Amino acid sequence: MLDRLQDIDRAATLAVNSLNTPVSDAFWQTMSDTGIWIPFYVALIIWMIAKLGVRRAMVIIASIAVTILLCDQIANFVKDTAGRLRPCYDSWCVQGGLHILERRTGLYGFFSAHAANAFGLAICAIVGIRSDIRHRYPRFESFMLIWAFLVALSRVFVGKHFLGDILAGSAVGLIIGYLTARLARQIMYRLGIF
Repeated sequence: MLDRLQDIDRAATLAVNSLNTPVSDAFWQTMSDTGIWIPFYVALIIWMIAKLGVRRAMVIIASIAVTILLCDQIANFVKDTAGRLRPCYDSWCVQGGLHILERRTGLYGFFSAHAANAFGLAICAIVGIRSDIRHRYPRFESFMLIWAFLVALSRVFVGKHFLGDILAGSAVGLIIGYLTARLARQIMYRLGIF
């Protein structure tokens, strides 16, 4: 059963990965590069402070930091425990024409820390910004979810993760981000800043 699921995941990954062009390659590499998102993170912090005030924003920003720390560490533990090769090391995928855009790094890829971190950050920020009960921010929420989806999907296009890796990582990130954000809201209630 597990072998059959892995075969389906390989085939789906190759199908998605094969949808590449020089223009899309540059886009997916940009989405996959964590360093390029630093200005976005800074803008997010400034925007949250402007919308929520310093105290509430700092609680949410701290919850986002905890979310990313948890997602990253759990992903690393699971990668080492599961020992599932990344597609760029999988001979079936490489022989099947896997398009690799980034240098090969760690051997194991289940589950994607990029996907977990992106979705964890997105849902944590969304739940956090909802602490502003006077306003709703549907465009912000949509943007965050689309951004997280594109970051996660980029990992398949650059040849670093199977589709199953990003689905599992996304689910883990959503769960951890939601739980951490709910905890942050409880902290805000206790501090009287909700």
